[in-house]
This record gives sequence, C-alpha cells and structure tokens, in this order.
Amino acid sequence: MGSSPILRFFKMVKKVIIVHGTNEKDRENMIKYNLPPQNEREWIGWIKSKLDEKEIICIASLMPENWDPKYKDWKNEIEKIKISKDDILVGWSSGGGFLVRWLGETKKKIKKLILVAPAIIHSGEWKSLNDLLKFEIDKSVKDNVDEIIIFVSNDESKGIKESVKIFYNTLGGKIIELEGKGHFTGHSMGTNEFPELLEEVLK
Repeated sequence: MGSSPILRFFKMVKKVIIVHGTNEKDRENMIKYNLPPQNEREWIGWIKSKLDEKEIICIASLMPENWDPKYKDWKNEIEKIKISKDDILVGWSSGGGFLVRWLGETKKKIKKLILVAPAIIHSGEWKSLNDLLKFEIDKSVKDNVDEIIIFVSNDESKGIKESVKIFYNTLGGKIIELEGKGHFTGHSMGTNEFPELLEEVLK
C-alpha cells in the first residue's frame, strides 16, 4: 500500500535557510546609521516574503558579531536549526563560504546549496575574516549535496571572482553569471528583488 497523503506531504516539506554575509560596521555604527540587522537587508527580506506566500519555511538567522565573525559562534547559531536532507541552504558572500566550511565539517546532506557571490580567504584580503573563511574546502561536500549553484556578477570584485573559481573548481555545480549586479546588494542591483535566485530556489 502507498503512503497516506499526509505522510507524502511531510516527505515533500522543505526549508530554505539563508545565511547572510559580514558587515564592516560594528554594532554602534549600525545604530548610528540606522542600518537594519544583516539578516533583514537587501534581497533577503524579499525572498523570505515570496517564500512565505508559497507557505515554504524560510529561516534567516542573525549570525553573531558579523563585523568580527568567529566560525565557532556561527556554527553554534546554525546548529540551532534542524536541517534535513530535503532542505535548501543559501549563503551570500561570507555566508556562502561559511556554509561550505560547515557542510564539509559536518558531512550534512542537503537537497541544494546556492552560493551568492561566495567568499573564501585566498590571498591577503579580508584579514578580519580569517577565523571564519580561512579553510580548506572538503571535496566531500559535492557528494552530500544534490545540487550546487553559484551566482556571480560580471562586475564583481576580483577577490570574489577568484573565490567563485576556487569553489567551482573544487565542488563543481552550475555557475550563473548575471550582468551588472555587483555584489548583489540593493545598491548594485538597483532593487531588492532577486527573481533569478527565487527561480533556482523553487526549481
């Protein structure tokens, strides 16, 4: 006999977990400039609202001290979420590098990993991010993820373009290069809407 409709529904349920990037401004400057929390900025809120409309659970936690990030603290934060093999993880910038590191360490199996302009330490850049992003990529990540997608813009910085090459050469997947999106901020895109990302999440 086949499984009941209720059981089939729960087997299909998935979550989308978004990990934001880092912030050059500390807590005091964020208050001074009236900046929203990192997990509510740019396209993150838009994506979350679109997924909410479709009754898809979307979690975008605020990672600790994102202007001076520590891998252990970010790891503790994401592990508060019960992540299953049917879930989709989206990492933006430093958040993308963090997810690759965490997936390699934990050997967690997931449905899809989407990296938006992901970062990893590969030169003298971004020294303040060494604790979070200075690591060797575990090649087993590609065996534990059904699909890997990497977004990059043609006018992105050299450092991020090099990071994208490193991730792609190690993990494979599919690169989606868009034009004129910069680092995928609202300022560089001219909007907080990110339909290309939403399309990949919903596929």
